Amino acid sequence: MALVACPKCQKRISSLAKQCEHCKTDLSGNTESLTIISHIERSNSLMTQSFIFLTLFIAGVVVWFWGGEPAQGLTSYIAIASFVIGFTGYLVTRVRIVLHKRKSV
Repeated sequence: MALVACPKCQKRISSLAKQCEHCKTDLSGNTESLTIISHIERSNSLMTQSFIFLTLFIAGVVVWFWGGEPAQGLTSYIAIASFVIGFTGYLVTRVRIVLHKRKSV
């Protein structure tokens, strides 16, 4: 009996298990396709997160320069927060995408 990674949730389970105790995935059939599907779903999730953070970054820039001059007061704080969160989130998500692709199927 060895510990292997579940093809769906990637948590460690017994190689003799008929079902994953974490995600309840049936392991009696073809686990190769489950691994590929799980990888594609994770890739899609990361790309969606990347798009959301990029949109937040662009929204921060648009709010900052709306009307031809830099924002002032509360609007400037909202724009800067959106800009910083979007930029940081985008960079972190892109690094996660690269690391995920290195673990490619």
